[in-house]
Amino acid sequence: MNRRDHRLDRIRQAALTIGLGAAGLAIFLAIWTLASLKLDNDVLLPPPADVLTTYGELIADGSLAGDVKASIVRVFAGFFAAASLAVPLALVLAYSRILRALVMPLIALIRPIPPIAWIPLAILWMGLGDPPSYFITAIAAFFPIFINAFAGGTSLVEEHVNAARSLGASPLALLTTVMLPSALPSIATGLRIGLGQAWMAVVTAELVAAQSGLGYMIQISRLSLETSRVLVGMTVIGLLGALMIGSLGVLERRVIVPWHYPR
Repeated sequence: MNRRDHRLDRIRQAALTIGLGAAGLAIFLAIWTLASLKLDNDVLLPPPADVLTTYGELIADGSLAGDVKASIVRVFAGFFAAASLAVPLALVLAYSRILRALVMPLIALIRPIPPIAWIPLAILWMGLGDPPSYFITAIAAFFPIFINAFAGGTSLVEEHVNAARSLGASPLALLTTVMLPSALPSIATGLRIGLGQAWMAVVTAELVAAQSGLGYMIQISRLSLETSRVLVGMTVIGLLGALMIGSLGVLERRVIVPWHYPR
């Protein structure tokens, strides 16, 4: 198969994928519409048309943009804090057996605790508002990033380490010039998973500990029985989460994979 045929094949596959996705979405909307007509209760399940109308109202008054901005700021603040701590710590523990034996039992103890369980302590320590949300999102993102970065660091080929040491590489140089580049694919995977976990956690935190954001909007709408607003919040969460994770995946394929696995 020549390059032109290969390109045409990729275009056909992409068109088929898009077509099947659109068909699946259309079937879902049809089922949703029939279910809402059957129930005939907008509190239990409003039809898609009502949700679209609510979308327009929230966009027009600016409240949706404000809540989206608040959630995105919180999730990225916690995500970057977690990545800044998790990646260096994972690589240092992968390098040092003594520190690994000292710290890993604590990691193993804290890791199974779900982020939502930290919310009461976060409120007690930091009050309501942004700081608890930053903390919860950082906790949620930390462990996926740490585990993947640690796996990438410990999978380093021993010959590469010995070669670097024979050339006089210091421990810092070994971490930054040998271990970090080798672990980049695993780190990228951890960042994608961590961002998804942080996005879910920030919405959970906003349900309880915040006074703005998509989670807060869902909670207030639930209390006032405005189910259309609840569904708007849920769909925006899904769309933004898919967009953020997909963007990281594209960045990984464009930057890390071609560099790490050259043709």
